Amino acid sequence: MSIEAVTRRSQSGAFWRGARLSLPVIIASGPFSMLFGAIAVDNGFSVFDAFFMSATVYGGASQMVGIELFGHQVAPWLIVLSIFAVNFRHVLYSAAVGRHLAHWPVLQQAAAYFLLTDPQYALTESEGQKGKVSFTWYMGAALSVYVSWIILTALGAFFGKLIPDTKALGIDFLLPIYFLGLVMDFRKRPLWLPIVAVSAVASILAYKFVGSPWHVSLGALAGIALAVILPPHHSGVVPIEDETEMEKLP
Repeated sequence: MSIEAVTRRSQSGAFWRGARLSLPVIIASGPFSMLFGAIAVDNGFSVFDAFFMSATVYGGASQMVGIELFGHQVAPWLIVLSIFAVNFRHVLYSAAVGRHLAHWPVLQQAAAYFLLTDPQYALTESEGQKGKVSFTWYMGAALSVYVSWIILTALGAFFGKLIPDTKALGIDFLLPIYFLGLVMDFRKRPLWLPIVAVSAVASILAYKFVGSPWHVSLGALAGIALAVILPPHHSGVVPIEDETEMEKLP
Protein backbone atom coordinates (compact mmCIF):
# COMPACT_ATOMS: atom_id res chain seq x y z
CA MET A 1 0.00 0.00 0.00
CA SER A 2 1.43 3.43 -0.97
CA ILE A 3 2.16 6.18 1.53
CA GLU A 4 -0.62 8.33 0.01
CA ALA A 5 -3.16 5.53 0.44
CA VAL A 6 -2.11 5.01 4.05
CA THR A 7 -2.40 8.76 4.69
CA ARG A 8 -5.88 8.92 3.15
CA ARG A 9 -6.99 5.93 5.21
CA SER A 10 -5.62 7.49 8.38
CA GLN A 11 -7.38 10.78 7.65
CA SER A 12 -10.64 8.98 6.88
CA GLY A 13 -10.39 7.12 10.18
CA ALA A 14 -9.76 10.37 12.06
CA PHE A 15 -12.75 12.05 10.39
CA TRP A 16 -15.17 9.25 11.26
CA ARG A 17 -13.81 9.00 14.80
CA GLY A 18 -14.66 12.67 15.26
CA ALA A 19 -18.07 12.12 13.68
CA ARG A 20 -18.85 9.28 16.11
CA LEU A 21 -17.97 11.51 19.06
CA SER A 22 -20.47 14.09 17.81
CA LEU A 23 -23.48 11.73 17.88
CA PRO A 24 -24.52 12.59 21.48
CA VAL A 25 -24.34 16.28 20.56
CA ILE A 26 -26.56 15.77 17.54
CA ILE A 27 -29.13 13.83 19.58
CA ALA A 28 -29.14 16.43 22.36
CA SER A 29 -29.20 19.53 20.15
CA GLY A 30 -31.59 18.20 17.50
CA PRO A 31 -34.84 19.14 19.28
CA PHE A 32 -33.54 22.68 19.87
CA SER A 33 -32.57 23.26 16.25
CA MET A 34 -36.07 22.14 15.22
CA LEU A 35 -37.57 24.35 17.92
CA PHE A 36 -35.61 27.32 16.61
CA GLY A 37 -36.95 26.71 13.11
CA ALA A 38 -40.52 26.64 14.43
CA ILE A 39 -40.05 29.81 16.50
CA ALA A 40 -38.43 31.62 13.57
CA VAL A 41 -41.41 30.92 11.31
CA ASP A 42 -43.80 32.00 14.08
CA ASN A 43 -41.90 35.32 14.24
CA GLY A 44 -42.34 36.01 10.54
CA PHE A 45 -39.26 34.33 9.08
CA SER A 46 -39.53 32.18 5.99
CA VAL A 47 -38.18 28.63 5.99
CA PHE A 48 -35.18 29.83 3.95
CA ASP A 49 -34.58 32.70 6.41
CA ALA A 50 -34.47 30.27 9.33
CA PHE A 51 -32.19 27.91 7.41
CA PHE A 52 -29.89 30.78 6.37
CA MET A 53 -29.64 32.14 9.91
CA SER A 54 -28.63 28.72 11.26
CA ALA A 55 -26.08 28.31 8.46
CA THR A 56 -24.45 31.72 8.95
CA VAL A 57 -24.86 32.54 12.65
CA TYR A 58 -24.65 28.97 13.95
CA GLY A 59 -25.18 29.79 17.60
CA GLY A 60 -28.16 28.15 19.23
CA ALA A 61 -28.53 30.46 22.23
CA SER A 62 -27.80 33.65 20.27
CA GLN A 63 -30.23 32.59 17.53
CA MET A 64 -32.96 32.04 20.11
CA VAL A 65 -32.27 35.41 21.76
CA GLY A 66 -32.09 37.21 18.43
CA ILE A 67 -35.31 35.75 17.08
CA GLU A 68 -37.24 36.63 20.24
CA LEU A 69 -35.90 40.20 20.26
CA PHE A 70 -36.63 40.66 16.55
CA GLY A 71 -40.20 39.63 17.24
CA HIS A 72 -40.56 42.32 19.92
CA GLN A 73 -39.20 45.15 17.76
CA VAL A 74 -36.27 45.79 20.12
CA ALA A 75 -33.62 48.39 19.23
CA PRO A 76 -30.83 46.90 17.07
CA TRP A 77 -28.06 47.92 19.51
CA LEU A 78 -29.80 46.05 22.31
CA ILE A 79 -30.08 42.92 20.15
CA VAL A 80 -26.34 43.08 19.39
CA LEU A 81 -25.48 43.62 23.06
CA SER A 82 -27.69 40.74 24.18
CA ILE A 83 -26.18 38.34 21.63
CA PHE A 84 -22.69 39.48 22.65
CA ALA A 85 -23.51 38.68 26.28
CA VAL A 86 -24.78 35.23 25.35
CA ASN A 87 -21.77 34.39 23.18
CA PHE A 88 -18.99 36.09 25.13
CA ARG A 89 -17.86 32.69 26.40
CA HIS A 90 -16.74 31.86 22.85
CA VAL A 91 -13.98 34.45 23.21
CA LEU A 92 -12.70 32.37 26.11
CA TYR A 93 -13.16 29.12 24.16
CA SER A 94 -11.15 30.50 21.23
CA ALA A 95 -8.32 31.61 23.49
CA ALA A 96 -8.22 28.21 25.17
CA VAL A 97 -8.22 26.01 22.05
CA GLY A 98 -5.94 28.31 20.10
CA ARG A 99 -2.86 26.42 21.26
CA HIS A 100 -4.26 23.24 19.65
CA LEU A 101 -4.96 24.92 16.31
CA ALA A 102 -1.92 27.19 15.99
CA HIS A 103 -0.05 24.77 13.70
CA TRP A 104 -2.88 24.78 11.11
CA PRO A 105 -3.01 27.09 8.06
CA VAL A 106 -4.94 30.33 8.62
CA LEU A 107 -7.96 29.31 6.51
CA GLN A 108 -8.30 26.03 8.41
CA GLN A 109 -8.16 27.92 11.71
CA ALA A 110 -10.86 30.32 10.48
CA ALA A 111 -13.14 27.41 9.57
CA ALA A 112 -12.49 25.76 12.93
CA TYR A 113 -13.30 28.89 14.92
CA PHE A 114 -16.55 29.38 12.98
CA LEU A 115 -17.61 25.83 13.91
CA LEU A 116 -16.51 26.19 17.55
CA THR A 117 -19.40 25.43 19.93
CA ASP A 118 -19.63 24.48 23.61
CA PRO A 119 -19.34 20.70 23.06
CA GLN A 120 -16.78 21.16 20.27
CA TYR A 121 -14.60 23.10 22.70
CA ALA A 122 -14.81 20.33 25.29
CA LEU A 123 -14.11 17.61 22.71
CA THR A 124 -11.10 19.53 21.40
CA GLU A 125 -9.68 20.03 24.88
CA SER A 126 -10.12 16.32 25.61
CA GLU A 127 -8.48 15.37 22.30
CA GLY A 128 -5.64 17.80 22.97
CA GLN A 129 -4.76 15.97 26.18
CA LYS A 130 -4.04 12.86 24.12
CA GLY A 131 -1.79 14.58 21.58
CA LYS A 132 -2.06 16.93 18.59
CA VAL A 133 -5.53 17.86 17.34
CA SER A 134 -5.79 17.15 13.62
CA PHE A 135 -7.88 19.25 11.26
CA THR A 136 -9.50 16.11 9.83
CA TRP A 137 -10.64 14.90 13.25
CA TYR A 138 -11.91 18.37 14.15
CA MET A 139 -13.95 18.65 10.97
CA GLY A 140 -15.40 15.18 11.50
CA ALA A 141 -16.76 16.22 14.88
CA ALA A 142 -17.75 19.78 13.96
CA LEU A 143 -19.27 19.33 10.50
CA SER A 144 -21.51 16.48 11.65
CA VAL A 145 -23.16 18.76 14.20
CA TYR A 146 -23.25 21.75 11.84
CA VAL A 147 -24.93 19.89 8.97
CA SER A 148 -27.48 18.26 11.26
CA TRP A 149 -28.21 21.62 12.90
CA ILE A 150 -29.11 23.42 9.68
CA ILE A 151 -31.06 20.45 8.25
CA LEU A 152 -33.12 20.05 11.42
CA THR A 153 -33.72 23.81 11.50
CA ALA A 154 -35.33 23.56 8.06
CA LEU A 155 -37.42 20.57 9.19
CA GLY A 156 -38.50 22.46 12.29
CA ALA A 157 -39.52 25.42 10.17
CA PHE A 158 -41.61 23.13 7.92
CA PHE A 159 -43.24 21.08 10.66
CA GLY A 160 -42.77 23.34 13.67
CA LYS A 161 -46.37 23.30 14.78
CA LEU A 162 -46.22 19.53 15.18
CA ILE A 163 -43.38 19.72 17.74
CA PRO A 164 -44.68 19.14 21.28
CA ASP A 165 -43.62 21.18 24.30
CA THR A 166 -39.97 20.20 24.87
CA LYS A 167 -40.16 21.16 28.55
CA ALA A 168 -43.17 18.90 29.12
CA LEU A 169 -41.21 15.98 27.64
CA GLY A 170 -38.02 16.85 29.52
CA ILE A 171 -36.11 17.21 26.25
CA ASP A 172 -34.81 20.63 27.32
CA PHE A 173 -32.74 18.89 29.99
CA LEU A 174 -30.71 16.81 27.50
CA LEU A 175 -28.11 19.49 26.83
CA PRO A 176 -27.42 20.29 30.54
CA ILE A 177 -26.88 16.56 31.14
CA TYR A 178 -24.52 16.37 28.19
CA PHE A 179 -22.54 19.41 29.35
CA LEU A 180 -22.29 17.92 32.84
CA GLY A 181 -20.75 14.82 31.29
CA LEU A 182 -18.24 16.99 29.41
CA VAL A 183 -17.25 18.80 32.60
CA MET A 184 -16.80 15.51 34.44
CA ASP A 185 -14.32 14.43 31.76
CA PHE A 186 -11.86 16.98 33.20
CA ARG A 187 -12.24 15.86 36.83
CA LYS A 188 -8.71 14.42 37.00
CA ARG A 189 -7.13 17.83 36.51
CA PRO A 190 -5.67 19.50 39.63
CA LEU A 191 -8.15 21.68 41.56
CA TRP A 192 -10.95 20.76 39.17
CA LEU A 193 -13.54 20.73 41.95
CA PRO A 194 -12.75 24.17 43.47
CA ILE A 195 -12.76 25.81 40.04
CA VAL A 196 -16.05 24.18 39.06
CA ALA A 197 -17.57 25.06 42.44
CA VAL A 198 -16.51 28.71 42.21
CA SER A 199 -17.85 28.96 38.65
CA ALA A 200 -21.17 27.40 39.69
CA VAL A 201 -21.65 29.65 42.72
CA ALA A 202 -20.68 32.77 40.77
CA SER A 203 -23.06 31.83 37.96
CA ILE A 204 -25.96 31.28 40.39
CA LEU A 205 -25.32 34.61 42.13
CA ALA A 206 -25.00 36.42 38.81
CA TYR A 207 -28.26 34.88 37.60
CA LYS A 208 -30.02 36.13 40.73
CA PHE A 209 -28.53 39.62 40.97
CA VAL A 210 -27.52 40.45 37.37
CA GLY A 211 -29.75 38.24 35.27
CA SER A 212 -29.53 36.07 32.17
CA PRO A 213 -27.55 35.71 29.96
CA TRP A 214 -24.69 37.44 31.80
CA HIS A 215 -24.51 34.69 34.43
CA VAL A 216 -22.87 32.33 31.92
CA SER A 217 -19.93 34.62 31.17
CA LEU A 218 -19.55 35.83 34.77
CA GLY A 219 -19.46 32.26 36.07
CA ALA A 220 -16.78 31.37 33.53
CA LEU A 221 -14.72 34.44 34.41
CA ALA A 222 -14.87 33.56 38.11
CA GLY A 223 -13.45 30.10 37.42
CA ILE A 224 -10.74 31.57 35.19
CA ALA A 225 -9.82 34.14 37.85
CA LEU A 226 -9.35 31.38 40.43
CA ALA A 227 -7.15 29.39 38.04
CA VAL A 228 -5.02 32.50 37.36
CA ILE A 229 -4.62 33.33 41.06
CA LEU A 230 -3.50 29.83 42.00
CA PRO A 231 0.20 28.91 41.63
CA PRO A 232 1.03 27.12 38.34
CA HIS A 233 1.70 23.73 39.95
CA HIS A 234 -1.60 23.85 41.82
CA SER A 235 -3.66 25.06 38.89
CA GLY A 236 -2.50 22.26 36.62
CA VAL A 237 -0.33 24.52 34.42
CA VAL A 238 3.28 23.40 34.07
CA PRO A 239 5.84 26.19 33.48
CA ILE A 240 7.87 25.95 30.27
CA GLU A 241 11.14 25.27 32.09
CA ASP A 242 9.49 22.43 34.01
CA GLU A 243 8.14 20.95 30.77
CA THR A 244 11.69 20.91 29.39
CA GLU A 245 12.94 19.08 32.45
CA MET A 246 10.06 16.61 32.27
CA GLU A 247 10.94 15.76 28.68
CA LYS A 248 14.39 14.63 29.85
CA LEU A 249 12.89 12.08 32.22
CA PRO A 250 12.66 8.45 31.00
